[in-house]
Amino acid sequence: MAFDWFNVGEATAAGVILADQFAQQALQSAGVGGKPQGQADKVLQDLLRQADSELRGMRMNFFKRAKLANSFKWQLLEKGVERGFADIATQALVIHLMASASGAAVATTAPPPETSSKDTGPTNAKRLLAQGNSSFARGEYHQALDIYARVVELKPRDADARNNLGAALYKLERFIEADEQFRKAIQLRPAYPEALCNLGAVLTWEGKFAEAEVTLRRALKLRPNYLTARGLLGKALLPQGRTREAKPHFEKVLGKSANDFEALHGMGQIAMMEGRFEEAEQWFNRALNIEASYRMPTALAALAGLRRMTKGDKAWLERAKRVAGSGISATEESALHFAIGKYQDDVGAYSQAFQSYQRGNELSRDLAPQFRPEERTQFVDNMIRAYTRDAIARSGPGASDSKRPVFVVGMPRSGTSLTEQILASHPAARGAGELDFWSIAGREQALRHQNAPLTESQKKKLAEGYLRILAECSADAQRVVDKAPVNSDHLGMIHSVFPQARIICMRRNPIDTCLSCYFQPFTQAFNFATDLSDLEQYYRQHHRLMAHWREVLPAGSILDVPYEELVADQVAWTARMLDFVGLEWDDRCLDFQKTERGVATASTWQVRQKIYDSSVERWRKYEKFIGPLLSLQNLDG
Repeated sequence: MAFDWFNVGEATAAGVILADQFAQQALQSAGVGGKPQGQADKVLQDLLRQADSELRGMRMNFFKRAKLANSFKWQLLEKGVERGFADIATQALVIHLMASASGAAVATTAPPPETSSKDTGPTNAKRLLAQGNSSFARGEYHQALDIYARVVELKPRDADARNNLGAALYKLERFIEADEQFRKAIQLRPAYPEALCNLGAVLTWEGKFAEAEVTLRRALKLRPNYLTARGLLGKALLPQGRTREAKPHFEKVLGKSANDFEALHGMGQIAMMEGRFEEAEQWFNRALNIEASYRMPTALAALAGLRRMTKGDKAWLERAKRVAGSGISATEESALHFAIGKYQDDVGAYSQAFQSYQRGNELSRDLAPQFRPEERTQFVDNMIRAYTRDAIARSGPGASDSKRPVFVVGMPRSGTSLTEQILASHPAARGAGELDFWSIAGREQALRHQNAPLTESQKKKLAEGYLRILAECSADAQRVVDKAPVNSDHLGMIHSVFPQARIICMRRNPIDTCLSCYFQPFTQAFNFATDLSDLEQYYRQHHRLMAHWREVLPAGSILDVPYEELVADQVAWTARMLDFVGLEWDDRCLDFQKTERGVATASTWQVRQKIYDSSVERWRKYEKFIGPLLSLQNLDG
């Protein structure tokens, strides 16, 4: 999935309009066909006066300038303007816009002059920053990165330089380094909406959606009309299943900028998550039609997830392959390879499908932090050492007696979404999606180097905070289902806070589970899923930790649900799960696919279908490709 916060529809449209107005003059004079340089300068000056008139009142940060310049240049080329002169005109426009923003007088027919590295004064830093912005606007991100790094060396406490350096790192898909620079910019200038917005984009990519939400709300508090931040806030809310909250943000963006790609894409995601697949397709196609010159791989990839693809979709496949090979970013290319793999799997081309998934994972692996099996093993060792049976038995007061929380845990892609949808179809229950409350609490405990069970005050604080979140999900539901797979890691902590809560653990064939993970484009938080050997080792540690929880938690705390048995006998297992969580039978749980609610996981399409067993032993279609996973064959789910 791509988090391109520079893609601002208003700036794109302005660039196209300017190019349309300028192209005729450019073709008639301005250095085309051997015209004198004086005529070229005159036409450029006319362009800049025209820009001043057309862009009056627009807030143009350098991200928007980059988008405007890109659309301006491509529209000139489409109109037949010579590439050399299109480059000159685009460069002149960008420099003029930067000069207008800063109030400085900058030459408009040539780039800022090169400066000596020996000149370390503030004037040189300012000129370098302008040079970097110009390079960034032209898409020369490596050059911009080098220039911004020099500015930071000269002025390490310059928040703008830090923010711009982070932007260049982001465009080069060096996300972890970008995160660091945006945070430093915010430390230097806490009231910095652009840096807050940019950090929010990176946090969303990292899968830290709650933190992204807080950061983006800070940006909007500083600048309520900040459309880019508003669109990103909508994107951060979607993975949390909060479609109703996200929708007004996208609508506000579209009200101001009807062609904003991210908002159009976001509306498509909402329709998809809520099961309105035909409407979702219309939104994605609208985004593709408006931004056709930019190819928009994310919308193209999203189309593959709306239904089962057939050989009749060959035109989509050819287009997706063409775009994937057109020099797009690694993030975008990865998303398309996963989508192409999904098409090929749907039509039974399993060898080609595996190659596509493999390529998608290779690209994702290069972008994410390296998975370290030894660290995962150490984490599981720590949990086993800290949460012994005796430690849990003597955990002491402070726990909540609430029975509202229901936790559905297991490996990703083990059937947790299906189980949540079944339970959430009961009128007395609600699905909360994948809350990151306990993973955040676990990280905070680790930072405090506290692997021991919680104190009384800590338990009370966590209980109050979590129940408050559940109340936001539903004020009156008897049971609220949190299906975050990562909660498997924190069952000791969870039980110590909510000893009456019920835990359903999904157990699916381990090879099917891991293969399904490998076929899914996760956020970088699931970095173990991009390599078959890493998946095999991660699964073994998950299996070891779950065995520990079953041993040390009180009998009756955990219900193991085999995925294969659930799909084979839906009625019996639905009844058993409802009884386990303390709810009476309701027929609506059998027709879970009809339940209208947002589903924010990779199983968005699957949970809208009647229960099926075609995913059982799916791995056999790929047996010759998945060597590292075959060692899991005799390990129970």
